Amino acid sequence: MMRYLLAGHSLALDESLCNGCGRCVEVCPHEVFAMVSHVARVTSRDTCMECGACRMNCPEAAIQVSSGVGCAVAVLSQMRRGAGADSPSCACS
Repeated sequence: MMRYLLAGHSLALDESLCNGCGRCVEVCPHEVFAMVSHVARVTSRDTCMECGACRMNCPEAAIQVSSGVGCAVAVLSQMRRGAGADSPSCACS
């Protein structure tokens, strides 16, 4: 699993707002979250690329993250432009 420099530094989860739906677990591409006793928990912060999928899909707004940083920006920008859509890369590796 890839680890990111300063990974997840903007990620914040308010467990008191979590309704236990598990959407964050479903949409996170790097398995940052896990369900523990019917509540989402951040279990792998250093694999977070801050893409924002969790925040956008949380129905309770329990997750805050500054998306659009690091490798995620490069990958998503390429996909949006259609450049390298088959294998987008941030070119950091």
